[in-house]
Amino acid sequence: MFKKIKNIKINYKQYGDGDDMVLLHGWGQNIKMMEPLGNHFKDKYRVTIIDLPGFGLSEEPDFAYSVFDYVELLHELFKTLNINNPILIGHSFGGRLSIIYASKYPTKKVVLFGSPCVRHGERGKKNGFLEFIKKIKIFNPILNMMKKHMGSVDYRNATPKMRDVLVKTVNQDLSENAQNISCPCLLIWGRNDEAVPISDAKELDNLINDSKLIILEGTHYCYLENLNKVVNLVNDFLEGE
Repeated sequence: MFKKIKNIKINYKQYGDGDDMVLLHGWGQNIKMMEPLGNHFKDKYRVTIIDLPGFGLSEEPDFAYSVFDYVELLHELFKTLNINNPILIGHSFGGRLSIIYASKYPTKKVVLFGSPCVRHGERGKKNGFLEFIKKIKIFNPILNMMKKHMGSVDYRNATPKMRDVLVKTVNQDLSENAQNISCPCLLIWGRNDEAVPISDAKELDNLINDSKLIILEGTHYCYLENLNKVVNLVNDFLEGE
């Protein structure tokens, strides 16, 4: 499904019924990366998964967006979809946006996976995304589709506009936003996350007033590597246990 927001065509998928749960993917990814998680909650929640502008089937922004521009676009999209006080679940780049959104707008709860917040210097080289996908059996049937999507994403990432978006993103410190979050937050991190290490998770945990940090075995994609365990953890968090 598509919506035109701020002159940008946004692709999204929405299913299920209940309180609103919004899933936001990481940089260079798309809806497919959040579907395995969202599918587990469709019987309890109205799940919305979005291709963020410049990724998947969504158009690029019409100028080099900052993370704050992305959040304002999401807020406009939510209004058109009648999404109020959502549960936000964000991975990496999507987690950055979740931190900002929850600091500005009514948000029921937030779940963050490997989400950068405090600005640091250049990190080590990230693990290859498609190499990671190959290791997860649940993605085998859609690997060819993922390669097709990732190819188009890589092309868009190579454009000057998306490079500028990335530079703005990594240079933005969100410490103040994290301190302004008033809803409960669950942080789930991979012990071997090289992109956003556990030290970052601990900093973020200290910044948020009401948060809990859980460290699992795995990498930057530990939410997929431990999918069933993560589903149970998120479900307990959302149910208030």
